[in-house]
Amino acid sequence: MVKLSMFSGGKDGLRAAQLEWPVDAFLFLIYEFPEPSPHIVNLQSTIASASAIGVPIIVKRLHKGKEFNETVELLKKLNVDTLVAGDVYVEDHLKYMEKLVNEAGAKLKEPLWGLDTLEILMKDINDNYSFKVLGARPKKLRESVGKIIDKSNVDWFINLAKEDNADPLGENGEYHTIVLNSPLHKENFKIVDISIKELECCRILLTSSYFNQL
Repeated sequence: MVKLSMFSGGKDGLRAAQLEWPVDAFLFLIYEFPEPSPHIVNLQSTIASASAIGVPIIVKRLHKGKEFNETVELLKKLNVDTLVAGDVYVEDHLKYMEKLVNEAGAKLKEPLWGLDTLEILMKDINDNYSFKVLGARPKKLRESVGKIIDKSNVDWFINLAKEDNADPLGENGEYHTIVLNSPLHKENFKIVDISIKELECCRILLTSSYFNQL
């Protein structure tokens, strides 16, 4: 049987995977969102992060209106026994994930569920996670797009979230990240900023990536 972990490249999914380690593969699902997704437009960098961790990543494009059934079909096809996800308190998403695994005949692991979001963020930082902000919605948090967040500036980042009255972990989609370093990363990879797009909905960073072997 197979243990998959939902993975966008961001810190919450990776932390959940770490708490349920080992996992057989990461799963990245491409949805047809009405607005650009910072993770989808930076898919190349997410794949590079998974490669640096040393875990294969499965990427699946879903068709609008068929997302649930297509995901169930994929989980069954891969003989998934356990699905790991990084939800913390969004009840609707938890219920969706529970319905998904029930239909697929699998188990759901949500190791972050019910934990304090600020404590999760600080645990990440204290465990030497560093992450780049790929996109943000609120006004002050937009200032962090393109910045690498680590021990040196996490207090500044938390203050931006406070000014926006945003969840410090971004649990409501206030911002999105890609992890550059963590205890799970075996190789060093770099992200190159290409441009920043200012949209009505949000500010999004476009990136490329490479492995630093020099």
